[in-house]
Amino acid sequence: MLFIVIKGGVAVDQLLQQIVNGISLGSIYALIALGYTMVYGIIKLINFAHGDVYMVGAYVGFAVTTYTSVGFIPALIISMAACALLGMSIEKIAYKPLRNSTRIAVLITAIGVSLLLEYLMMYFVGAQVRSYPKLLSGTVFTIGGIVIKSQQIYIVVTAIVLMVILQYIVNKTKVGKAMRAVSADKDAAQLMGIKVDSTISFTFAIGSALAGAGGVLVGVYYNSIDPLMGMMPGLKAFVAAVFGGIGSIPGAMIGGLSIGMLETLVSGYGNSMYRDAAVFAFLIIILILKPSGLMGKNTKEKV
Repeated sequence: MLFIVIKGGVAVDQLLQQIVNGISLGSIYALIALGYTMVYGIIKLINFAHGDVYMVGAYVGFAVTTYTSVGFIPALIISMAACALLGMSIEKIAYKPLRNSTRIAVLITAIGVSLLLEYLMMYFVGAQVRSYPKLLSGTVFTIGGIVIKSQQIYIVVTAIVLMVILQYIVNKTKVGKAMRAVSADKDAAQLMGIKVDSTISFTFAIGSALAGAGGVLVGVYYNSIDPLMGMMPGLKAFVAAVFGGIGSIPGAMIGGLSIGMLETLVSGYGNSMYRDAAVFAFLIIILILKPSGLMGKNTKEKV
């Protein structure tokens, strides 16, 4: 009987450990997914270059901490600022001229921007994997059989703070109201005096800044970065946005946490080699059963 109780306790501890790991990983996916969902909500664009903006954020954090020896918070802020400028530049140069073009033209452009960012980074810094500087203490907290690292606490707290700030901006500020108005009806918002172009640029800036923060957090969490690191997390964050309901900010948060926990549970109870397959199988199931996502709304397009 004692043996059964011990095994049950171990099983519970293992489950809780995977949930803790999933929450920390899912917080990063949620930050990246917010960029996808905000841009889509404004101009109905799937910005596949977003994952590579997150990669650039990781490298900016790496450069700042390596060559100036600043701490975690300054590196996070500088990386967010740099990615905000990058996001606005991409929107002005690559997407704005195609705003009235077909969706497939814009989609192909987004893929092109993604590849351009990857290979530009390879050209300037090389293709090799780099070890991230140690920005946070390696303190480990043990609660029963659950191990929680200080890095995980920083990641979750940082993600929560940024999400709260985002919610405040969107719901309580003038520019947030403009974003919601443009999302609802771009032409009507323009007639009401809202500067649509500026609002779209600001949306790209916020989404890219959150991706930059995610890049720094991933560098801290995994302790390694490379120019192709944005491809797979970017796709997984897209899955998270679709699951939550692309265009829904709370949905992106829930979707990111869900994908993070799904990935860690598959790794913990199955085989880590299949975790990516599980995520994309999940996407297929979502699109079949509920194409609009968990918190998305069904919309009809006129033909």
